[in-house]
Amino acid sequence: MGKTAMIRARIEPELKEKVEHLFHRLGLSMTEAIGLFFRRALNQQGLPFDVWLPNPTTVRTFKSTNRGKNLVRAKDAKDLFKKLGI
Repeated sequence: MGKTAMIRARIEPELKEKVEHLFHRLGLSMTEAIGLFFRRALNQQGLPFDVWLPNPTTVRTFKSTNRGKNLVRAKDAKDLFKKLGI
């Protein structure tokens, strides 16, 4: 089915600008983001999941571990729990 239905909504210009920037960083247009939201809401029969960008600490951790740095290796579950202190 073709996309022919229109949705009009009034929001604060600053909010719209910030959200457009966020969606751009996520690789989504406003139309794609709204469609994604609607599909997930329908699938969940309610408000859908959260989507966000990782905070700077998480990004640094991902980059570090992707390079194989700052990894903690465990022989087995017992060793892992010991290293975690649990």
